[in-house]
Amino acid sequence: MTRRYFGTDGIRGRANKFPMTAEVAMKVGMAAGMSFHRGKHRHRVVLGKDTRLSGYMIENAMVAGFCAAGMDVFLLGPIPTPAVAMLVRSLRADIGVMISASHNPYYDNGIKLFGPDGYKLSDEIEARIEALIEQDVDLALADSDGLGRAKRIDGVHDRYIEFAKRTLPRSMSLSGLRIVVDCANGAAYKVAPAALWELGAEVITLNTEPNGFNINRDCGSTNPDALAKKVHEVRADIGIALDGDADRMVIVDESGSVVDGDQIMALIAESWNNSGRLAGGGVVATVMSNLGLERFLSDIGLQLHRTQVGDRYVVEYMRTHGLNVGGEQSGHIVLSDFSTTGDGLVSALQVLSCIKRANKPVSEVARKFEPVPQLLKNVRFSGGKPLENAAVKDAIEDARSRLGAAGRLVIRPSGTEPLIRVMAEGDDRKMVETVVNDLVNVIAEAKSAA
Repeated sequence: MTRRYFGTDGIRGRANKFPMTAEVAMKVGMAAGMSFHRGKHRHRVVLGKDTRLSGYMIENAMVAGFCAAGMDVFLLGPIPTPAVAMLVRSLRADIGVMISASHNPYYDNGIKLFGPDGYKLSDEIEARIEALIEQDVDLALADSDGLGRAKRIDGVHDRYIEFAKRTLPRSMSLSGLRIVVDCANGAAYKVAPAALWELGAEVITLNTEPNGFNINRDCGSTNPDALAKKVHEVRADIGIALDGDADRMVIVDESGSVVDGDQIMALIAESWNNSGRLAGGGVVATVMSNLGLERFLSDIGLQLHRTQVGDRYVVEYMRTHGLNVGGEQSGHIVLSDFSTTGDGLVSALQVLSCIKRANKPVSEVARKFEPVPQLLKNVRFSGGKPLENAAVKDAIEDARSRLGAAGRLVIRPSGTEPLIRVMAEGDDRKMVETVVNDLVNVIAEAKSAA
């Protein structure tokens, strides 16, 4: 079924344009509120957001929708997405909401929904909410005496900081480590530096002054150049870059080189496997993870399980098959012993614990394998279905044949932006570059013809 609102990670789009309008946000609140009525108790919602300007508009619209559905709303203010997932369970709420467009620029926004168990909603529940949004829901809303209330609650930052700190052994201290943390002017601008400092580290902060417009602007996990320069400048041991809602992160070693999510998964999986903590004999990643990760895990007796793109699908596979480490190359790392979703701060703490135990430079500890040459390019399109073009289909088959068994080709529409993503990898770098460039040109021609 074609979905009008939900993509791979909730609802996302340009703020004040469909579907990220105040009207849609209010309807989502109504529909989600009605979908999670579970008895006669007072139902409650926890609602967090990141720091982008449009968060005020979306927040107030969703409060109106939830209150109209008879649900009380606990407003958390700017707080990381994983904190919302944690607080849904901690506060025994019926539903959690994060208003964020993750790593996107300030002019986008999004709505992520969590069930009472702290997990992102399934496709089936999202489809049910979509159906309710399209209906006339007025007759199903609460009576005048059953409307919900909204209030801001204090202490949520402290709760999350303590939760994150408890993921490390009680005896673990980060003293002696000089850490630069880039908070992307986003949701973790208070909690991440505080948690690292309380654990004993010397903390240098970057991008902790959000103004509604600067979230993810030339900073954070998708733009770690400034972090790399700062690490080099202050001679830090490590740099940590979060994204706008802090559910993903990448690290920078002492030389300023970026370490991506694949390397981080390899590091944590090996460490947990050695300590007997790793469950399921492997790791869950997406089709975008590097072939080098798969080979590394195989060499140490572990298996890589791949899913479609989206940390939600990684989590679903982990839950179904009993694995406790998963994630995405982009830096979404899911450690299900602690969290129900990607958590940039908790993942960073696990990396830091490995570094402390090894007592070696980050460049030696965190680089577990040599990545296979991989190239990803995007083709923007405004309408139509370029991948259904006959010439594009033929070009894809030809590309797979040229890469052979030693390479991989992944072509997919983005779930959050109007882009076709073309990714290829293989041991022959020139072949990979040729294959991707040829496909991008063919898709661009098909787009122009359409």
